[in-house]
Amino acid sequence: MSDIYTNINELYDRRREIERGGGDERIEKQHEKGKLTARERIELLVDPGSFIELNPFIEHRCTDFGLENQKGPGDGVVTGYGKVNGRPIYLFSQDFTVFGGALGESHAKKIANVMDLAAKNRAPFIGLNDSGGARIQEGVESLDGYGQIFYRNSIYSGVIPQISVIMGPCAGGAVYSPAITDFVFMVEKTSQMFITGPKVIETVTGEKISSEDLGGARVHNAISGNAHFRAESEEETLEMVRALLSYLPQSYEEKPPREEADSDDDYRPDLTDVVPFDAVRPYDVRKVVEQVVDEGSFLEIQKDFAKNLVIGLARVKGEVVGLVCNQPKFMAGGLDIDSSDKAARFIRFCDSFNIPIITFEDVTGFFPGIKQEHGGIIRHGAKILYAYSEATVPKLTVILRKAYGGAYVALNSKSIGADLVFSWPNAEIAVMGPQGAANIIFAREIQNSENPEATREQKINEYREKFANPYVAASRGMVDDVIDPRETRIKIIQALEMLRTKKESRPGKKHGNIPL
Repeated sequence: MSDIYTNINELYDRRREIERGGGDERIEKQHEKGKLTARERIELLVDPGSFIELNPFIEHRCTDFGLENQKGPGDGVVTGYGKVNGRPIYLFSQDFTVFGGALGESHAKKIANVMDLAAKNRAPFIGLNDSGGARIQEGVESLDGYGQIFYRNSIYSGVIPQISVIMGPCAGGAVYSPAITDFVFMVEKTSQMFITGPKVIETVTGEKISSEDLGGARVHNAISGNAHFRAESEEETLEMVRALLSYLPQSYEEKPPREEADSDDDYRPDLTDVVPFDAVRPYDVRKVVEQVVDEGSFLEIQKDFAKNLVIGLARVKGEVVGLVCNQPKFMAGGLDIDSSDKAARFIRFCDSFNIPIITFEDVTGFFPGIKQEHGGIIRHGAKILYAYSEATVPKLTVILRKAYGGAYVALNSKSIGADLVFSWPNAEIAVMGPQGAANIIFAREIQNSENPEATREQKINEYREKFANPYVAASRGMVDDVIDPRETRIKIIQALEMLRTKKESRPGKKHGNIPL
C-alpha cells in the first residue's frame, strides 16, 4: 500500500517541478522585464479553474552541444485546453524561462498535437508566443517543427478561428505562424516580430535600429499592418483576446453567438447631423457606426493601420456583424493599397465564419498617384472585388454620400453580389464626381462661354441632377431602396432578419486564385 503512495507523491513532485519552469531566478527575470510567465498568462486568459494541461512530461531528446545535461520542463511550452466565456478553446503558451522558449522537435510536437485536437473538436486555437526562435542545437529538426505548425495553421485556416498573441520576441521563421492566423495581438514595449533582428541587419546592411523600432507593437499595428490589436500590458492584451472571442463562432460550422437584444427604439434622429451634406467635408464614420450598432458593441480592428478604412465587429440587435467603412477623415475615404488589403482579408474572415458583412460607403475612388500604381494598386484593389464576390454570407451596403467609379463597384455593389444596397437621399452614385465629369464632358462648352465659371457651375449641377443621385441607380435596380438616414438601423435589422436563412453556393472547384 505504501508503494502506491510513494508513486503518487513522486507524481506530484514531478508536476511541481514542471510548473516551476526554469526556476525562481528566471521567473524573477521574466517579471523584471514586465512580462508574465507562461502559466500566469494562461490563468488570465481562461475562465478560473478551467485549464487542463496536456503532455506536461514531454522533454527534448537532443544529445548535442551539452543539451543532454540540461533539463527543460515541458520542453519550453505549456499546452492544453480550457474555457473562455464558458466556451472551449485550445492553446499553447511558450515558456521563456525554459531554453528561452526556443522551439525544438518536442516543443513543436506538443503544439501540433493540441492544434489537431482543436481542429477535431471545432474550437478556437490561441498561441501565446514568447520565444527566442528555433533551437539551434537541434538543427534541422527545429525547422521541421516550424513546418509542422505552419502546415496546420494553413489547413485549419477557415475551419477554426486562430489567434496569435505576441508577448515577447518572435523572430525568424517563427513569425510566419502568426502571419497565417486570423488575428495578431501585441504588447507595447515587450513584444517584437521581425524576420531578421537588428544585429543581423546592421551586419548585412549597416543600418542601425532598435528591436522596438524594427518590429514593436506600434510598427506592426500602424505601419506594416501585420498586427491587429495592441495594448499597454499583458493583462489588458489578454482581456482583449477574451473580448474578441465573444464575437466569434467556435468553427465554420456554427454561427456567431447571439446576445439578448435590447428593446429600445431603433429610430436614430441624430444620424442626419453626423454626415455633412457638403460632399467634400470630412467626418468620422465611427459616429455613424455608433448610431447603427448596439450600444458599446463596436470592436474596431487594425484601427491604427490604413486609417482611410474602418473595419471591426459589432452587434446589431444582438447579432454579430462585420463592418467595412470608408473613413472620410483620412484621404477622403479613398481606397489605396493598404486599405484594400485590410478590407479584403477581413471580408474573407467574416465569410469563413458566417458573419454578415455591412458596408458603409462614402468613397471618392481608388487613390491616384505613381506610388500607388507602381506599388500594384490594380492587384491590391482587385482583392476587394474578389473577396466580396466570393463571400456567401449576408452582404448589405449603405451608401452614405459618395460612390464613384470602380471603388463603387468594388465596395459590395449589386453587380458583385450584394444582397441589398440602400442609399441615403443625398448620395452621389456615378462614374466620377460631378466636378470632374462636368469638366470633361462640357470642356469645350465651358471654355467657349462668356462666363466659364458660371457655366461650369451650371453644368456641374446639371450632371448631378441627371446622373449623380441615388434615384438613377435605384431606377436601374442597382440600389434596392433610398432610405431616410434616421431609419438606417431599422432597415439593417429588417434585412439581417430576412437574410438569416440565406444559402448561396459557388461553382465547384478546388479553390480560386485570389490576386495575392
